[in-house]
Amino acid sequence: MSDRTPAPKKLYIKTYGCQMNVYDSERMAEALGGKGYVETKSPEDADMILLNTCHIREKAAEKVYSELGRMKALKDEKPDLKFGVTGCVAQAEGEEIMRRQPMVDLVVGPQSYHRLPAMDEAVQAGKKALDTDFPDDDKFETLTKRSKAKRGPTAFLTVQEGCDKFCAFCVVPYTRGAEVSRPADRIIREANELVESGVREITLLGQNVNAYHGHDGGLAGLIWDLDKVDGLERIRFTTSHPNDMDDALIDAHGTCSKLMPYLHLPVQAGSDRILKAMNRKHTAESYIRLIERIRGARPDLLLSGDFIVGFPGETDQDFEDTMSLICEVHYGQAYSFKYSTRPGTPAAEKPQLPEDVMNERLQRLQSLLREQQVETQESMVGREVSVLFEKAGREAGQMIGKSEYLHAVFAEAPMDVIGQVRKVRITRSESNSLGGILTDAP
Repeated sequence: MSDRTPAPKKLYIKTYGCQMNVYDSERMAEALGGKGYVETKSPEDADMILLNTCHIREKAAEKVYSELGRMKALKDEKPDLKFGVTGCVAQAEGEEIMRRQPMVDLVVGPQSYHRLPAMDEAVQAGKKALDTDFPDDDKFETLTKRSKAKRGPTAFLTVQEGCDKFCAFCVVPYTRGAEVSRPADRIIREANELVESGVREITLLGQNVNAYHGHDGGLAGLIWDLDKVDGLERIRFTTSHPNDMDDALIDAHGTCSKLMPYLHLPVQAGSDRILKAMNRKHTAESYIRLIERIRGARPDLLLSGDFIVGFPGETDQDFEDTMSLICEVHYGQAYSFKYSTRPGTPAAEKPQLPEDVMNERLQRLQSLLREQQVETQESMVGREVSVLFEKAGREAGQMIGKSEYLHAVFAEAPMDVIGQVRKVRITRSESNSLGGILTDAP
């Protein structure tokens, strides 16, 4: 009888899309770790490849099929290699994925990935495994505890999933389901585990995170509980809906020292007519007044947002209304996209705008947003900011981290600054980052 321990199986996960998928990929790796898998950064070395997909971007499903097609050569070279598709495209496409690409062994939606160990057993026995249910069991409680292995200084932590808003352009209610919030005590427990493993900054995640209701005090109450966690130095949250920014959360931005002065609060459009067609349930005026209240609580807050250009029915005036809102609000950073159809959503059935019209509007809008980003970054030159250093930079002796405003900041510093919050005076603004020099002693 051999005493040799079997070599670990290797798992490669390719993650698409949002921060929640990054978190989900980590938990999937942990779940399969109990089945003897260790992660690899090379698909060529893998015994199992998982594509953790996102359905937000244009032609998301086709991109997944294209990626599977490119990876088919790996299957030809290693017939025992297993393939899985997870995430929102898996939820939306289901068994169609296996029909179109027979080499796929398992398909699992974002609410069922805690069942991956059992699915792996079926796959290893030569069976196909499909699970796109919305199960009653709590996946977070079923998953193994977070690993105590040393981690980087920042981490994501999912606190809420799903959405009840049913915006006309969005697939999230169909792929992630209704809004569900994790109990606060379980989040605090996981936050402590992350801090014990070296994390100093946690970003709370949710499709509609400020609708969190797992604490009597809502998201603000959860933030104040996290404020008491020893060793946790920074708290962020994303993504938010304007209609769920309550007074307590606004107040927390002004009074909680661990809550960073950065807020991603998508408005999507500046035309009330388009906002109504999107089923957003807020107006441009109510959004502007809300931003005034938040900035009243935290005047130095850096605001980020999302914009959709070319939504069905958008006129020249509707677009100009969006440009006017951007000018009035001023964004330090923002994401913008041309509207693209998502099968099954109400807007997909409406007449679409010409591509050239959408392209021209997007270029104008992105130019304005870029001007505001550059202006914001240049206003930081000469200021002193707090930087949580995360890793080495490209140049020798250079380290990179994030400021409280989520700007990437690089400075000459020793390796031991990783995981530390240090003061940096900003000396220059680059394309998408800031440069500076350390001003505090270790």
